[in-house]
Amino acid sequence: MHLNLRCFPRWIAAGALCLACTFVPRVQAQDAAESAHAVDMPDLPDAPSAVAAQSSSSQPASTPTTQGQPPSANNNSLEGKQTKRILWIIPNFRAVSVDAKLPPQTVKEKFWGATQDSFDYSSVIYVGILAGISQAEDSIPEFHQGAAGYGRYYWHTFVDNADENYWVEFFLPVAFRQDPRYYTLGRGGIIKRTGYSISRVFITRTDAGNNTFNVSEIVGAGAAAGISTLYYPSRYATWTKTGQRWLISVGLDGGTFLFKEFWPDINAKIFHQKPETSAP
Repeated sequence: MHLNLRCFPRWIAAGALCLACTFVPRVQAQDAAESAHAVDMPDLPDAPSAVAAQSSSSQPASTPTTQGQPPSANNNSLEGKQTKRILWIIPNFRAVSVDAKLPPQTVKEKFWGATQDSFDYSSVIYVGILAGISQAEDSIPEFHQGAAGYGRYYWHTFVDNADENYWVEFFLPVAFRQDPRYYTLGRGGIIKRTGYSISRVFITRTDAGNNTFNVSEIVGAGAAAGISTLYYPSRYATWTKTGQRWLISVGLDGGTFLFKEFWPDINAKIFHQKPETSAP
């Protein structure tokens, strides 16, 4: 993304942390009780596609149900569960729910994940918001203001977003056999979960389930920043400007990881947005 680091990444991180500080303590006691009876899992959890199965399997056998009704209608059904979109406008396809176990992604699935993050309707809206922020900051004066200026900001941001998505979620994960999904930790204190989410910028899971250096994120963001020199004004094609775009992209991803980590808590306590179980 070509955004001013003074604004958006810090806004995401600060907003997620403030909301988490308010609502996470309310569920920590319950998390501790659940973890005392939990079966040992790998150090990483998982996924939107497994939400429906988890919800039904977690229902107490003694709870009566009516045919055709959801197994649970209370907030507990949302805890630790990721939605495919955050508030219907922020793409969240890579986020994996707490304790879910998924098989390694195929090449086709990695390609589809990058495509969803680039062309889903929520991605189009998300890019529009980012472009508006950049224009409001006048971060690239050569683009000017007005509708024409916004159009320039939009297509540059759109290409930035798609370019990075394919490098970070498809090309390099396939080449290095890495898993581009974000596995929600979901348990522990705010400091532990914040540290975990930010660490996912540098640490990821291999297709075999082991931790490894996140080549896909670090190198992929750098590759996308380098390619962007081909379509930005010449004064933004220097090593310094390219390095800044690289750092901004990595910082923005770190901020979104932080938001993804605490989104289930925020969603359960405030928005009550139901997990999507069907394909988008």
